[in-house]
Amino acid sequence: PITGTLDPTKASEIELRGEKLFFGKAQCASCHPAPFYLDHQMHDLRLDRFLKDEPGDGAIKTFTLRGIKESPPYLHDGRCLTLEDTVEFFNIVLELKLNAGEKKDLVAFMRAL
Repeated sequence: PITGTLDPTKASEIELRGEKLFFGKAQCASCHPAPFYLDHQMHDLRLDRFLKDEPGDGAIKTFTLRGIKESPPYLHDGRCLTLEDTVEFFNIVLELKLNAGEKKDLVAFMRAL
C-alpha cells in the first residue's frame, strides 16, 4: 500500500514480527522510513569505535531498502554479503541486543520489501 507497510492479510507472521521490529526495537526506520525506505540523508555509523589506528567510514548516504533482497552485497562498500550479515552488523554497531529469532524476523521483513 501507499503507506509502505505490509498488508496483514497477505503477510506471514514472521514478516509481520519483522515489520514491528523494523519500526521499533531495531530502529531501522529512523534512517529508512516508509514508504520509500530511505531518508536521503547522510549518517555516520561511527565505525571508528571498532577500528584500531584506522579511520571510520564517516557519513554515508542512506539508500532505499525497497527490493533489497535483489541487490547483494550490502552497505555502501559491499562489506556485508547477506541480509543476515547486515542485520548482525547493525545489531553490533547500534548495540540493539536483537536475539536470534528477532534477527530472523527482521530479515524476513526485509525480503518482503
